[in-house]
Amino acid sequence: MAPDSLTAPAVDASGHQDRNGPGWREEARANVYWGLAHGLPRLLIRAAARRGDLQGRLMLAPTSGDQLWELLAEARARGPVVRSRLSYLTVDHAAVKEILSSADFRSGPPARADSPVGRLLAATVPRVPHPIEPPSLLVTEPPDHTRYRKLVTKVFTVRAVERLRARAEVIAHELLDGMDPAAPVDLVASYCAQLPVTVIAEILGVPPADRNRVLELGTRAAPSLDFGLSLRQFRTVTAALRGFDQWLDAHIGQLRRHPGEDLLSQLIDARDEEGALDDRELKATAGLVLAAGFETTVNLLANAIALLDKHPGQLGRLRADGALWPNAVDEALRLDPPVLLTGRVSTRTTAVAGVEVPAGTQVMVSLAGANRDPKVFADPGHFDVTRENARDHVSFSGGRHYCLGASLARMEGEVGLRALAERFPGMRLLPGARRRPTRVLRGYECLPARLG
Repeated sequence: MAPDSLTAPAVDASGHQDRNGPGWREEARANVYWGLAHGLPRLLIRAAARRGDLQGRLMLAPTSGDQLWELLAEARARGPVVRSRLSYLTVDHAAVKEILSSADFRSGPPARADSPVGRLLAATVPRVPHPIEPPSLLVTEPPDHTRYRKLVTKVFTVRAVERLRARAEVIAHELLDGMDPAAPVDLVASYCAQLPVTVIAEILGVPPADRNRVLELGTRAAPSLDFGLSLRQFRTVTAALRGFDQWLDAHIGQLRRHPGEDLLSQLIDARDEEGALDDRELKATAGLVLAAGFETTVNLLANAIALLDKHPGQLGRLRADGALWPNAVDEALRLDPPVLLTGRVSTRTTAVAGVEVPAGTQVMVSLAGANRDPKVFADPGHFDVTRENARDHVSFSGGRHYCLGASLARMEGEVGLRALAERFPGMRLLPGARRRPTRVLRGYECLPARLG
């Protein structure tokens, strides 16, 4: 499918496009949805930024350079909860944790489902599973969220993840075996992406031949979490989500015919049990687990490699004391998190850190800002693999939406970073590193290196 088209317009017998055909109707619906969900917010964000609004400037800040951290520091100086022209904003560690765990705040879009805008959004949303549309775990609340999460939690417990450690180590060393120490290599494409996608693919029974396709679709769909997409970006993302949905349909069909021991086969097999997922819920849950299982860990690995390259003294500490590797992973997650922010909507008028937040108000929750709160982390801009409270970061969110795969990500981060450092102690990054253009996910698109 061409990335800039949502559907192929219908063509009549004379070769002219049929503007009354189903393709045009679908495209018109999608354009209405884009206008409400992205086009109008995009205009409002830009207008607010032009007027100097802090949140508007923050939402448009480039993903590379120091401007992001300077704006977060400016927000912190204004207080624990800041009101802007767009919504409310917090970078305060205590306020972030309170909002993420409070029953007074929900996930999902600010427009209520029963409001005119909410109904129009629901009527025009493209018919394709989306990570921030129900029934995704990211935007559902109890009791549905509890039911979905319960069915997959057992695979991601600390004990279950530790059983995967030996396999992750084998995968890491196999990937490193295939690299030429004398030639430049892009660590994102060759290592940071391949390790987590192989692990999560095995958990979900994805055959090796399909893994690069899944990785490609996941990378193209990553901006689906962003706000204010251009129409061209929206169409590219929707095409990727549709391609991923079609692949997932085929994969689930194959597992129904030939089930294995993987998680997805188990979920399919449990479809007749009480609380089991229907087909739509199954696809949404499996798709999110698969995509989230590698997208954020790719960022974790690449961000951490860049930090260690920039701080060779910290890498020396890790080589001197291998027991520090788990803490180093948490310190990298704290200082340069794979997910910068999330959002919540107040379900009633409530107060956070002494600031009243009216009912139905969106709050932008900066995970990256909370991770650099000087009230919690001494010298918060400093990378210190021995930091005693590094694990107090909020990079995995919190409350009922705490990241399901946190234990898996930590384990893969430790295994991947340790294997690379031990195998290639002379590795150095080369010029040409490039950040991803996404606004919510933070990582590297390209990380050139010479292994040496």
